[in-house]
This record gives sequence, C-alpha cells and structure tokens, in this order.
Amino acid sequence: MKNIIAAISVLTLTASLFAQTPAPSWSQWRGPARDGIASSFTAPATWPAQLTKKWEATVGAGHASPVIAGTRIIVHTRQDNREVLTAFDLASGKQLWQDGVDAPYTMNKAAAGHGPGPKSTPAIAGGRVFALGVSGIFSAHDLATGKLLWRKPAPPVPQEYGTSNSPIVDGTTVIAFLGGQKGGALTAMDAATGTVKWQWTGDVPGYASPIIATIAGVRQLITQSESKVIGVSVADGKLLWEAPLKTPYNQNVVTPLVVNDVVISAGLDNPTIAYWITAGLGKGWTATPRWSNDQVSMYMSSPAVSGTTIFGLSNKNRGQFFAIDAATGKTLWLGKGREADNASIVRAGSVLLLSTTNSELIVARPSATAFEEVKRYTIADSATWAHPAYAGRTIAVKDVDKLIVWSY
Repeated sequence: MKNIIAAISVLTLTASLFAQTPAPSWSQWRGPARDGIASSFTAPATWPAQLTKKWEATVGAGHASPVIAGTRIIVHTRQDNREVLTAFDLASGKQLWQDGVDAPYTMNKAAAGHGPGPKSTPAIAGGRVFALGVSGIFSAHDLATGKLLWRKPAPPVPQEYGTSNSPIVDGTTVIAFLGGQKGGALTAMDAATGTVKWQWTGDVPGYASPIIATIAGVRQLITQSESKVIGVSVADGKLLWEAPLKTPYNQNVVTPLVVNDVVISAGLDNPTIAYWITAGLGKGWTATPRWSNDQVSMYMSSPAVSGTTIFGLSNKNRGQFFAIDAATGKTLWLGKGREADNASIVRAGSVLLLSTTNSELIVARPSATAFEEVKRYTIADSATWAHPAYAGRTIAVKDVDKLIVWSY
C-alpha cells in the first residue's frame, strides 16, 4: 500500500511539474523576453553536419518573423493585395486556419528592394494574435480559430517606407506605434476590445520595435520614434525621458537593449551609445550618455547581450559582426566585412545564433576575444530578412515566400 501511495505521489508531482513547465515559445519580436535570448530553445551538445528540414509551405511575401506558441506557428504575409495571417501545426505543417484583409499598398521606390510587407512581427498573448500590416492596419485574432476580434484601420498617410514596428503585449494591454508620417501615436489598447487606454503623440513612428523594462523602479516602454529615443510610463504613457536620434531619411530601426539600467541605442551613421537613465528627486528623468562607440554603427540589426558583452552586426564594411564591452563601450573585436546587409542576433545558452540575409545560420561562441564560428548552415533558397523563431528543437525560417521548419 505504501508503495502504491508513493507511486501515486511521484506521478502527481511529475504531472504538476510538467504542468508548470512552459511550452516552447517564440511568441513575439526577438523572442520570449524581446531581448534576443532564445530561452526555450534547446541547443544540441554537438551541432550536426546538416540541419533536418521538417516541412515547408509557400505562404507569401513579407519580412515579418514567424511566431510560435505551444504546438502552433503563425506567420503574417502578403498574398497579392491581401495581408494574410496563417496558423500551422508546428509538428506536421498542417494549416489550421487563415484569415486576411484587403490591404493594397504602393511602395516607396526607394524601398522597393525590401518588398511590400508586412514587416512587423505579430505578438501572441492571452489566446490572441496581434498583427500590424505594412500600411498600418492593426488586427487582433483569436489564436485557436483565427476569428477576427477587432481591427484598427490604416492611417490616411502611412509611413514613408512602410510600417515595421512590432506590437508588444503587457498583461491586458497591447501597445503599438500606430499612424504614419503625418501623424501617429504610441497607443496602448485593451487587448480584448481594442479600446484605447492612452496615447503618446510627441513624435511620429520610427521603424523600431519597443521593449519594456523596469528602470529606477518604474516600468517603462522604450523605443525609437522618428527622431528620438524615448522612455514612457507603461501605466499612463507619460514621457519620462528622451534623447535625440537623427538618421538619414529618418530611418530609426534598431530595437533598444537594456543592460543594468543602461539603454543601448544605435542608428545609421550614428555611433552606438549607452544612456544612463536616472530619476532625480524633484528633477525629473534624465538620459545621460555614459559611453559612445563610433567604431560600431547599426542600421537594421538589433544587438543581444551575453554576460557583460554586447554582440551585433555593424553596417560598416558591408556588414561586420562585433563585440563591445557593455560597461565601457570598448570594442573587443570586429569581424570580417561583407557578412550581410542585415542579421538576427540571438543568444541560445552557450552559443550565438546569427541568421543573415544571405540565407545562412551561423552558430558562434559568445567570445569576448574574437569571432569564433562553430558551424554555418544554409537555411533557405532565397533572402531571409525575417528573423527566425527558435523554440524547443525548432528553427523556423521565413524566406522570400516560404515558411521552412528545421530541426536537428
């Protein structure tokens, strides 16, 4: 009898632990915590000679990254004049549902090489999928069925090069930088209904995606607008601090990174800068430059941190991987040039996963002394501007028109 009770206790504990273990997830831009860390990806002890292709599907154009929640994967693409959200079974590739909206879009000729979108990565939270189209249409869908829950129309004048900031969910609130070049607002909405909770209208949208961090005890949303780096209160949208950021043709793209209350920001033809964010008693907030590194400039690629080292891709020398010290900004090493126009920088345990526009996945060690490549794979037949999604043993890749799921 004691053995039976003990066995039942073990089974109960195992079931409890299993229930508490989160399913593999890559539910938003740059991963579970939006910081380029693949916390739910299990890297192999030894990387194989080749990855294993599980399945692929033709899904349409666009640079929006795929997102993963549990057993399903979602991708937002363009099919002719429609923007389409499609859900697949992650294991088999079976299409589960699809819904779309008519979204004709005239591209700026200067951005023709980047395609007609969509470019913003969806966010999954609370059983819903939030998707922002290239012309600014913002939609919420039911994750289980694909049913449209609510929608915000496109602004009269969209952004010059197409909307690319990815929405972020905070509890029962979803936040996106809505609008275009002639009016826009960082907008917090009720996730269930779309009802606006607050707006910040101090600048029009940039092309960067926001993050949320707690600095000096205050939870704040941090992003790049068209001409600034900003921090606003998540609670009410009040501006806490700002710093100027001017790039050629107003192309503020880089997602900020927060390391120990220091905000790391960069932009085309600008140095990489660390801002010390403080809240003085009765004096308001300040963003004081702590260090600046003009050897490293970032255009579209966002950095990631491992320990005290920041890794990224500089747009100098036609694409150059780098490492800089997070505390001092000192350049630790610069890789060779001509690696790629853009790259996704992700830390997965003891390795870096560097996906480039040249359809390559580079596995490297997060070394502070030199670029240490472990393995290099070809992961698509065409350009891969969209960032891969990493969850469990899955690497999900979106190229020009296909969704490809790899494993090892």
